Amino acid sequence: MAKRVGMEIAIAAAEAVALCRPDVIAAYPITPNTHIPEHLSDIVADGRLDAEFVCVESEHSALSACIGASAAGARAFTATSSQGLLYMDEVMPIASSMRLPVVMAIGNRALSGPINIWNDHSDIMSQRDMGWISLFAAYGQEVIDMCVQAFKIAEDLDVMLPVNVNLDGFQLTHVVEPMLFPTQKEIDKFLPERKPYAAVHPDTTVSMGTLGMPDIFTESMKAKDEALKNSKKTILKVWKEWEEQFGRHYQPIIEHRTDGAEVLIMTMGSMSETAETAVDEMRKKGMPVGLLKLVLWRPFPYDDLRKAVKGARSLVVTDRAVSFGSCGPVGAEVRSALYDEPDAPAIVNEIIGLGGRDVTVEDFIAMGEKGLKAEKGKREEEYHIYGVRGS
Repeated sequence: MAKRVGMEIAIAAAEAVALCRPDVIAAYPITPNTHIPEHLSDIVADGRLDAEFVCVESEHSALSACIGASAAGARAFTATSSQGLLYMDEVMPIASSMRLPVVMAIGNRALSGPINIWNDHSDIMSQRDMGWISLFAAYGQEVIDMCVQAFKIAEDLDVMLPVNVNLDGFQLTHVVEPMLFPTQKEIDKFLPERKPYAAVHPDTTVSMGTLGMPDIFTESMKAKDEALKNSKKTILKVWKEWEEQFGRHYQPIIEHRTDGAEVLIMTMGSMSETAETAVDEMRKKGMPVGLLKLVLWRPFPYDDLRKAVKGARSLVVTDRAVSFGSCGPVGAEVRSALYDEPDAPAIVNEIIGLGGRDVTVEDFIAMGEKGLKAEKGKREEEYHIYGVRGS
């Protein structure tokens, strides 16, 4: 029986990963992610988890070690943030191209410069095209659940792709929340032992990561793209199994008070709870505003989005990163998804909370009011960086 426990969310993430019985954990510390691997090293050192904890000299080495371990058939985990994720950039696409089900927790943090240790989504958005499945948690319970779900999704033989679980730095990693913790017995029932399709071993002949000549490279990229798109079926299946066992429901886009909403606000990550409060306040005032929480970033849930926005007059898409010289990355994705839809809502792209800047209930209300004034075909600007002082 699950117990409700008050715990720092980064520590909870480590405890959830330990319940999954990983064989190899390789990590290098970086704020605000450090507490996850640090606590896992304590769990291993205390003898609570029989795993190899590899202390590496860099984030590049951390992911490289996980790739080697996963190729040998081990269940592998790592964690990082910000510049550490950039240092993994060289090997991120190798993990997905080799179809290795590594799981990584990312304590999302702004990219430098200037140097900033606080939260936004510029780190993961810079890695969005690396072929990884990408999930976003809004609060502590989702972090626990997704860390477990990620292994089952990644290791499914119909998927065999790496997964990253995104939890906002400080706003989630360092916050204490009450969370329901599953037991080891429950996780063992949900998550089977890993049975790799193929693994490198001295007694067998297996080639992985070999040269891709021009005459096969396009087909290799097509295969990776198809695998990532098709992974959605398994993600939905795993979420259904999770709900049946634990009672908590997941879907690619979670809706809040969308019935009769003329304006929808879209969020990702921890800002979603603040936005929920703002939507509740707007509803009390008679404003027809609802909320869409984007949980599944890759593969992008096109059909779910088109269904969710039907009947809405405008959609305020919030981004916590800038695609410099263009717009917000989520805003661009949403516009692309809805481009050919005859009844698509007007899109307002608000870039918010960069580098940990506070975004309040009142700010979301102001965005909702802006959405109420938006008209399709009369866009004044491609995107707007919200709350710039002096503007």
